[in-house]
Amino acid sequence: MPAPAPSPLAIVDAAPLPRQDEVLSEAALAFVAELHRRFTPRRDELLARRGERRAGIARTSSLDFLPETADIRADDSWRVAPSPAALNDRRVEITGPTDRKMTINALNSGAKIWLADFEDASAPTWENVILGQLNLIDAYERRIDFTDPGSGKSYALKAAGELATVVMRPRGWHLAERHLQLDGVPVPGALVDFGLYFFHNAERLIELGKGPYFYLPKTESHLEARLWNDVFVFAQDYLGVDQGTVRATVLIETITAAYEMEEILYELRDHASGLNAGRWDYLFSIVKNFRDGGAKFVLPDRNAVTMTAPFMRAYTELLVRTCHKRGAHAIGGMAAFIPSRRDAEVNKVAFEKVKADKDREAGDGFDGSWVAHPDLVPIALASFDAVLGDKPNQKDRLREDVSVAAADLIAIDSLDAKPTYAGLLNAVQVGIRYIEAWLRGSGAVAIFNLMEDAATAEISRSQIWQWINAGVEFEHNGHTVRATPELARELAAAELTAIRGEIGEDAFTAGAWQQAHDLLLEVSLDARYADFLTLPAYEQLRG
Repeated sequence: MPAPAPSPLAIVDAAPLPRQDEVLSEAALAFVAELHRRFTPRRDELLARRGERRAGIARTSSLDFLPETADIRADDSWRVAPSPAALNDRRVEITGPTDRKMTINALNSGAKIWLADFEDASAPTWENVILGQLNLIDAYERRIDFTDPGSGKSYALKAAGELATVVMRPRGWHLAERHLQLDGVPVPGALVDFGLYFFHNAERLIELGKGPYFYLPKTESHLEARLWNDVFVFAQDYLGVDQGTVRATVLIETITAAYEMEEILYELRDHASGLNAGRWDYLFSIVKNFRDGGAKFVLPDRNAVTMTAPFMRAYTELLVRTCHKRGAHAIGGMAAFIPSRRDAEVNKVAFEKVKADKDREAGDGFDGSWVAHPDLVPIALASFDAVLGDKPNQKDRLREDVSVAAADLIAIDSLDAKPTYAGLLNAVQVGIRYIEAWLRGSGAVAIFNLMEDAATAEISRSQIWQWINAGVEFEHNGHTVRATPELARELAAAELTAIRGEIGEDAFTAGAWQQAHDLLLEVSLDARYADFLTLPAYEQLRG
């Protein structure tokens, strides 16, 4: 008797979208289904392993480099695969979601790379997931344009040689895609995003002289990198693409991954392109993993934790040294400032901060860095041009002067700053405003002249949670005020009232403000710290 045919993927609870069949073709769904069958069981095991490791940190309040992988770190002979030409110069990268307008603007921005984001800058509505894929296909086929319905302004792609190279970021391993299921089990969002993009675009990109390039988010261990490597090997074989065509840059945005940088590169060495220093998620990961470690792990206000903080310097300098030792690119962090067309002083301050940040990164040996807005591309370019000149990168700077001990990466108390009442208020304000936009389907949101994404909301709610549970005290209006659930509720209620007055009753009622308020307080005040804000938020996401 012949074996039964594989179960097809089911599209569940999703309204049909224009042209969705171009993305969700029978062949593409069969490929995603095969990825799910082969790799989701291992993904589930690795998610369980995260919990076990976190329990170990809770017992010891410490982390160290892995003794079982010491030979990999000690072996000076191995390198990652040589960089393809399209990824050799990465001096400025712009980030943003894959909506139609952003797709055109990012490709036209003058940046070398566009991080086309299906992760933290994109709320994973069905429309964003599928139409984002369609926009990238249309861009590669040069059949994409956009007319702003408000201004009437039209957008179109520049000449091919002027466009940024795309590095696509799928969702992290922990997120599911509820609208695609196999036998009632949702497919991991990471495999949906990767699978659809790779299936439709690998050959297109090769014909364009580029390739399927990826940013890998939220990685917590080299075993998770190994899983991605196995996905790449299978996918390339499945489509008959040469092994090594895929290239991946891993975000070192969890504290556990910071102790496994070399091992992560080693696991991906045939497909590795580099590592990136992701600031907000990194701080969120420190809080999450050391939340019961006592006062020495309490972070000050998020804006007080700059990249010059001793423990952040240790992290970034180790990243540069590790990458260059192994022939990989080291990519710096985000300049999140949003230029204001109305306020020259806001612009002046923002540009000065961005220049100082990018000058420091270029001087430290980074090969490139991120910006969130096209107007910041020239500033970042100037910083890296001044150091690189005509060179595509500075991987020849081995930074052998850098020596980082395990304890340096978690020396949070080396920073001379404390939590403040203003910091608590800002966390509440940004948390509510970001979550409200996310619940309506917007993942990249301008708040108080900064471009915020899901990592921002994670650090906001994590700091509220940490400060309350640590019994932090602030000086406020001449009095000592303790961080308590009651204070958080009071600030959140006041912020809702302020927003209602700011935007008007009709806009307030049409939004998801009360829902966002309630969700922020839920994840900030619940004794059981949620691993990711986006897990309960996804259950409430429209579409």
